[in-house]
Amino acid sequence: MADGANAMLTGRRRGEPALSTGSPRRLRGDVPLAVVAAVFTLLQLIFVHPWMGLGWDETVYVSQVTTHHPAAFFSAPRARGVSLLVAPVASWSSSTELLRVYLAVLSGVGLYLALRAWKGLFPTRVLATAGAFFATLWVTLFYGPQAMPNYWVAIGALICVGCFLRSWQERSGRAALWGVAAGAALMAWMRPTDAVWVTVPLLALVLVRRRWMLLLALVGGLAAGGVEWVIEAYGWYGGLGERLSRASEIQGGLGWNIAVDDQMRSLGGRGLCRPCTGSMPHPVVTAWWVVLPFVAALGVAVAARARRTAHTLIPFVCAVTAAAPYLLMIGYAAPRFLQPAYALLAIPVADGLWHLARTHRGRWRPVAAPLVALAVAGHLAVQLTVLEGTVDRNVASREDWARVADELHRLGVRPPCLVTGHESIPIGYYTGCSSGATSGNNENTTAAEIVETARRIPVAAVTGPGGGAPGYARDWTAYPITDLTVRVAPRG
Repeated sequence: MADGANAMLTGRRRGEPALSTGSPRRLRGDVPLAVVAAVFTLLQLIFVHPWMGLGWDETVYVSQVTTHHPAAFFSAPRARGVSLLVAPVASWSSSTELLRVYLAVLSGVGLYLALRAWKGLFPTRVLATAGAFFATLWVTLFYGPQAMPNYWVAIGALICVGCFLRSWQERSGRAALWGVAAGAALMAWMRPTDAVWVTVPLLALVLVRRRWMLLLALVGGLAAGGVEWVIEAYGWYGGLGERLSRASEIQGGLGWNIAVDDQMRSLGGRGLCRPCTGSMPHPVVTAWWVVLPFVAALGVAVAARARRTAHTLIPFVCAVTAAAPYLLMIGYAAPRFLQPAYALLAIPVADGLWHLARTHRGRWRPVAAPLVALAVAGHLAVQLTVLEGTVDRNVASREDWARVADELHRLGVRPPCLVTGHESIPIGYYTGCSSGATSGNNENTTAAEIVETARRIPVAAVTGPGGGAPGYARDWTAYPITDLTVRVAPRG
């Protein structure tokens, strides 16, 4: 059948180059993708200041591989991928600027490789547009140079799905199979549960069509990336089920919970919306998010009409499954959670935009093309404005942690030392101390252990605005620092 499953996966548009093109043409097609990746790296260095201090989650990941900071508590949902990613720099240097530049360059290289995985499936102009759309989202620019996992799950998703389609189309391409395995491994290395959600449609398809080599590549990649997380589950948490249960508990208990409105509230630049209260951002800020699925659906419709449905439909479906747990199963929001979905939707979105702007004969549409250009310009202006405000707020909050650390040093709390209580993980990192919590998601000690530790090394207990002193620190001397209160244990 001309419009059967195999036809959907092998069809290509008229005038589109075959997968095996000559070297000069292949290199010419690479240039726009390389330019997009280079501009992405440059924009990160310009707008996300390399001197911006490490955020809360970053201090957890980075502290696992540094020699100059004690390792922070590593909770059940986290995976070691980010720590290993930053190890080439963080293991020997405490320079935040160097780490930011390293990650910005690495994220640009990752975007280039991810877009290259789709060559031959779409024209270069579509791939470059998809990369530019994803790269200019404020959440992508903000987290690209940060030690966080979600961007790298997105890159792994693009590589995995693109190579999956190439392998299906070629049927004998070993390089594409290795790409599928590498993309799946990268996702599982960063966030194993996200990797499963992204690949569910791919696993279902290869099982139905009995493509065993593709199944082996997918499962092998997921296993290679997630094996350490599983081994750690049995070594530290009492088994895989226990770790998954604890991870669900830390995330508020996964279950039916519509968080679409929470995600919309976070679009104004809130890194973590928990609890997600307050008003919605200005409609101009959220407009792109509302329009996004419709433009992506247009891309799917265009592909279906051209009888190349699967090239667009499969990334669309993988984006839906990637977003589902964060839109329907969690009680809070963070914009970075949806990065894999944005990356995969960028392909059909770019295809849809080109369809709106040009006819099938390659001519610009006299009305639609200027409107698309105007919408793109407005989109860029909004994204960069939100990014600027987000960076400013985060620079200020991290400077506050640095000021608290300086005051603690002045009060005699110097390594080796322990910080407990409110924001103890980032404050402990900035101070060079271990961090401890007697309750909550990061519980790793007891009041008795803290009192015992205070007999040997400096200990400080931090309380937030309006917070009361913990029982073990009520008699300790209190010092106001910024909007916090710090109590330092007396030395025996």
